Amino acid sequence: MIKKQFTILLLCLAASLFVHAQTNIDSLNRSKFVVSVDQQSTTPFFDSLSYKKKIRDSVRQANHKPKIATRRSAMIPGWGQAYNKEYWKIPIVYGILAIPTVAYFYNTTYYNRTKFAYEARFKAQNGNFSDTANIHPELKGLSIGSLQNYRNSFRRDRDYSILWFILAWGLQVADATVFAHLKHFDVSNDLSMQVSPQFNPATRTPSIALNFNWRERPKKPINITR
Repeated sequence: MIKKQFTILLLCLAASLFVHAQTNIDSLNRSKFVVSVDQQSTTPFFDSLSYKKKIRDSVRQANHKPKIATRRSAMIPGWGQAYNKEYWKIPIVYGILAIPTVAYFYNTTYYNRTKFAYEARFKAQNGNFSDTANIHPELKGLSIGSLQNYRNSFRRDRDYSILWFILAWGLQVADATVFAHLKHFDVSNDLSMQVSPQFNPATRTPSIALNFNWRERPKKPINITR
């Protein structure tokens, strides 16, 4: 009987010790969880690489000056596009400028040939045939009236090619200037006005929603070291 009571007493004591130990373990786990939650809330994850990239991009965007792009493209074609990091436009710029350049040299060459042939034929009418042998072979079979028309045509096309070259040069300057100004514009998804499709459940018809976001203009960084 005594052994039975003693066994029951030991079992109760072991059960109380187990419950007490389990309670201490649960409280310790809860304290760790609270500490970890507090640490996460007070010390959030910080990505230094992305932060440095944002700072570097903001500084580079603030230092991007449209006047520099305009001045460089005015001096050398494509230099302003290179300043704007739009390297794919440089071949297009030189391709556009090459068309009036080739047309200028072509029209200048044939203008000089037709001019010389016209003057040689005009002298031949007065009995001076010394220059007729130097007429270009393509122009020897033409009359003096045809040579005069071709001369005027090539001269006009030569002047037009100069005009088109100047316009093409000015166009690439304007392109560099405009896209340099666009570097400062906000083109992210968080714009002031957004147009999105919407479905009206009351009338069961589609519609268009206009969302306006009023926010201040972001300030440029000041005194930020690279």
